[in-house]
Amino acid sequence: MKLNRSTVLQEIRRMKFEEVYELRNEGRLTVEEAAKMLCMSERNLRRHIERYQEEGLDGLNDKRLAYAAHNAAPVDEVFALAELYSNRYQGYSSAHFYDKYKQYHLGKRSYNWVRLTLQKQGLVSKCKKKGTHLRKRPRQPMPGMMLHQDASTHQWIDNVYWDLVVTMDDATSELYSAFFVE
Repeated sequence: MKLNRSTVLQEIRRMKFEEVYELRNEGRLTVEEAAKMLCMSERNLRRHIERYQEEGLDGLNDKRLAYAAHNAAPVDEVFALAELYSNRYQGYSSAHFYDKYKQYHLGKRSYNWVRLTLQKQGLVSKCKKKGTHLRKRPRQPMPGMMLHQDASTHQWIDNVYWDLVVTMDDATSELYSAFFVE
């Protein structure tokens, strides 16, 4: 049996259901408590119990996992895309290849599908994550080397807006001044 994320999660759900089912049968849990533990409604829990009693653990399997998605690409289409990239467009970026795929080869798939397929085949590398916009700057080592002055407008008193102007030291966070301006 192929172990992927969905089958592992399904197995965990089955094990958790068995534990809760035993506690429910022993009378240590109410149906409401058991349903909460399994993150489902009471009605859904009763359906699960009914299927478990009729079919055993196999009754709890998610039947949808046995079938391929209705919109999944055929294997030959994936191979054809990989062969096209390898033979004619080696070295192109995903975006440039996608333009050629749509324009000259009348491709029907989305850019994201093409990009992910090429990445899974190992033909195109993933882009590096961009750096953070505002990088954290280390504080200055000595007091007085850098002073920050900032002002913000707020309604400090009913219907009166004032600016609070604050001056502080970068190294020690010491306040040098704070005053209101109308």
